[in-house]
Amino acid sequence: MSKSPQLSDTPTISVATSATTGNVPAFGWSGYAERVNGRFAMVGFVAVLAIELMGGDTFLHWAGLVP
Repeated sequence: MSKSPQLSDTPTISVATSATTGNVPAFGWSGYAERVNGRFAMVGFVAVLAIELMGGDTFLHWAGLVP
């Protein structure tokens, strides 16, 4: 006679967490997504400051948005 499946026979699925936190990466309005978005915003802000410092001109003028 075959043995009926038990709860302990079911495989476990491990979900990969972030490398820097214990949070699971998720799409939408999650804490992880907001943290990543904030980090990219900080990198962009520093890049704009670097453009202004090295070029000696404002970012808006450099980008051609202001004459």
